[in-house]
Amino acid sequence: MANSAWTRRDFFKRSIAAGAVVLGGPTLLEACSRTSQSGGGSVLDNAKKSGTIKIGIANEQPYGFTDKSGKVTGEAPEVARAVFKSLGVNDVQATTVDFNQLIPALNARQYDMVAAGMNITPARCGNAAFSIPDYHALTAFLVPKGNPKGVASFDDVKGKGLKLAVLSGAVEKDYATKSGVPDGQVQSFDTQNALLQAVTSGRADAAALTDISLHTLVAQNPGAGVEVTKGFDPVIDGKKVLSAGGFVFRKDEDDVRNAFNDQLKKLHDSGQWLQIVQPFGFSQDNLPAPELTTDKLCSSS
Repeated sequence: MANSAWTRRDFFKRSIAAGAVVLGGPTLLEACSRTSQSGGGSVLDNAKKSGTIKIGIANEQPYGFTDKSGKVTGEAPEVARAVFKSLGVNDVQATTVDFNQLIPALNARQYDMVAAGMNITPARCGNAAFSIPDYHALTAFLVPKGNPKGVASFDDVKGKGLKLAVLSGAVEKDYATKSGVPDGQVQSFDTQNALLQAVTSGRADAAALTDISLHTLVAQNPGAGVEVTKGFDPVIDGKKVLSAGGFVFRKDEDDVRNAFNDQLKKLHDSGQWLQIVQPFGFSQDNLPAPELTTDKLCSSS
């Protein structure tokens, strides 16, 4: 059995939007640099008393974003809503910042938690505390309907001499290269829409990205004549590459993190999590396995 390593991948280019918006309930929009902690008690106690919790997002689909109606939604905010509702907190207020500033702003107490589909990595674990893994991201291929070339792995791309499209700056090109796919078979594109166009035009036989991102891309382009293959964990240099995302808390606030973890696990175990996340391109395959733990993700190199 291959050894396992846990690494970070970038899903999208980061979009930046300023301001704060409110998720759930007819409360006023509010930009606020204070957190529940300013009330003098713990974050969890103050959230329960006020009925409000503040989260940080990065305006990135499908993880946490503001839709056309002005509502904050996405996989992470919707899961957070369900968790906090079970804790008696019904008002989730979201502040949008640059993805790279999510943890610094959290530690500056601009909000109480990051809910942005952030991957759990050792470097990030040094600066903040993560929840249990919320989801497991798999690699997949975007292919024409029916998958006529039978693409299921990077070995298929290599062995069949197929043309592969990848996103510039993402890890799939590295996966392909380390799997032995010749550079001449790999084309890099700047956007996900460009990946889609490469496949639909026949310039590429397949495009590689996370299954979550590709399912979102297909949902946004109905009738494009493409589908997403079954997700998988690449094996690179004999090690299975696993990637998982979670929610982020300040290191000194175990009470809210532990309570959140308890309720998140209940969502996972009950099947409610799957109902919440399916509209955002997640599936049963993205449910973290019990052995995929935060401790392992934080300690791996």
